[in-house]
Amino acid sequence: MNKRLLIVDDEERIRELVQACLEDLGGWDTLIAASGAEGLKIAQTEPIDAILLDVSMPDMDGFAVYEKLQANFTTQGIPVILLTAKVQGSDRARFAQMGIAGIITKPFEPTSICNEVTKILGWDD
Repeated sequence: MNKRLLIVDDEERIRELVQACLEDLGGWDTLIAASGAEGLKIAQTEPIDAILLDVSMPDMDGFAVYEKLQANFTTQGIPVILLTAKVQGSDRARFAQMGIAGIITKPFEPTSICNEVTKILGWDD
């Protein structure tokens, strides 16, 4: 069965780019959300294999979204990959402690994002 990923990012350009890469290069199905609240709603009602989550968003940042995902029995098992422009070494340790599957830093190489997702999630067939 095809993998289904949810892209949560407030920047339309990034959502469209990630969606095109994952669908065209990875052959995966994608759903998109423009806000944390929208992403949570989709994650709770649709079967999702993984979430690519922007950290810096207005209203509810990626960490708040992640905490809500973890607090919900329906969504706590979905692996989350953070999309972020700012990553320090201390952040990586914190993310690992939180149980975040991985990090893809912005700007990312569009042609390699599928490989990064596959590697982070161990989806190598």
